[in-house]
Amino acid sequence: MSAALLPKTGVTEEEFLQHYVHEDGIELIDGELVSTSMPGPEHGQVCGNAYFYLREWVKPRSMGRVVTNDSFIRTRIDPVRYRGADVCYVSYSTLPIEIPTPKTAFIPPLELVVEVRSPNDSLSELTAKAWEYIEAGVQVVVVFDPHSTSAAIFRSGEFPQRLKSTDELILPDILPGFSVMVA
Repeated sequence: MSAALLPKTGVTEEEFLQHYVHEDGIELIDGELVSTSMPGPEHGQVCGNAYFYLREWVKPRSMGRVVTNDSFIRTRIDPVRYRGADVCYVSYSTLPIEIPTPKTAFIPPLELVVEVRSPNDSLSELTAKAWEYIEAGVQVVVVFDPHSTSAAIFRSGEFPQRLKSTDELILPDILPGFSVMVA
C-alpha cells in the first residue's frame, strides 16, 4: 500500500509495527502516520558518507552496529512516536552481539543518531527532532546541514555544539579516537 493511501490517524503502536514499519517515508507521530518527502541525492550522499565513516570505525573494532535507511527508533511511549533515523549506532554493550538487530525498531538507549537536513526540513523542526531523540535516551545526536556544510552535536543537559565545514567531528564519549572532518 502506498503512503498516499494509508489511514492518517488513530494508528496504534501495534498496527504501525505490524503493517507500516517497512513503508518508505513514514513516521508515527502521536498516533498519526506522517509522510516524509524523499530528500534527494545530496541527502543520500551525506547519509552514505556518515554511515561509511562510522562503519569503518566501528566494524574493525567490533564495537557495535551502524544502521541506515530510516531505521526506526521509538522516541515516545505516550503518545507513541517512531522516528526514522538517517543513521544510528548502538554499541554491543547496549545491545549485545548475540541479540539480533531488531526487525522493526530500536528502543533506546542508543549511543548515536545522525540526521541529515533535507531540503524541506526547517531548522526548528530538526532541532526539536534532535531533542526528542535525546529525551528518548539517545546519548548523542549529530545533525548535518548539507546546504551550509555544518553540523550540530546535541547531548543531554548541554547547549548544541556547532561545527563548521573545516571543523573536526569527534565523539570521545561514545567513539573514542574517532575523527572526521565535517565537510
